[in-house]
Amino acid sequence: MNMQQLVKFTFLLFSISLILNAHKLQSQSMNYLALGDSYTIGEAVHTEKNWPNVLVKQLQQDGFAMQKPKIIAVTGWRTDELIDSIKTQEKELAKKYDLVSLLIGVNNQYQKKDISQYQKEFEELLKIGLAKSKYGAESMFVVSIPDYGVSDFAKNKNLENVAEEVAQYNQIAAEIAQKYQVSFYNITPVSKTTEGDTSMFAEDELHPSAKQYQLWLDVFYDEVKARMERLYSAE
Repeated sequence: MNMQQLVKFTFLLFSISLILNAHKLQSQSMNYLALGDSYTIGEAVHTEKNWPNVLVKQLQQDGFAMQKPKIIAVTGWRTDELIDSIKTQEKELAKKYDLVSLLIGVNNQYQKKDISQYQKEFEELLKIGLAKSKYGAESMFVVSIPDYGVSDFAKNKNLENVAEEVAQYNQIAAEIAQKYQVSFYNITPVSKTTEGDTSMFAEDELHPSAKQYQLWLDVFYDEVKARMERLYSAE
């Protein structure tokens, strides 16, 4: 076999590998568990426009046979309330998930709860997420709390020290995620850029609009996609 034939043969094998891998991703049904609060359920935004649903849609468009996400999130939930809800759904959540995400803590901060409570309960939630994750830390990620202090709602309420306090909560979350080798995606800087742009907020002037959620996804989508490709091509 001469060099030209070898190059053609190598390219053929590579092409076949890509086709087989794409077929595998399209034929293997994958599920996703999203844990959180209003920022996960998408308060004041159509359900299909919250970021977990958009994440699934984008993955589907890229060839993944993703099921509709299982979202455990309610507006106003603190870490303890999310834990309590998960405990009431133990039978339903007995299976493992191909992808798990966690975004929680803004209501602990807003309600002025002891930050040590957040630290303890966030770690508990991360462990729960890891237990529900089919591939442990490899298929779980944490999303930071946005800086809602830039919203008109916060300004009209004269809320103070939001950025500083949210930063403290995010630091705790990032450190715990690192401890368990879970990816931490920091969307907070992006949220800060939305100040004064009404198109980035829902009608309540507090929660993100679908447009802002897309900006969040742009921060980490490529990494989530690449990780899932690695996991399932290795099977």
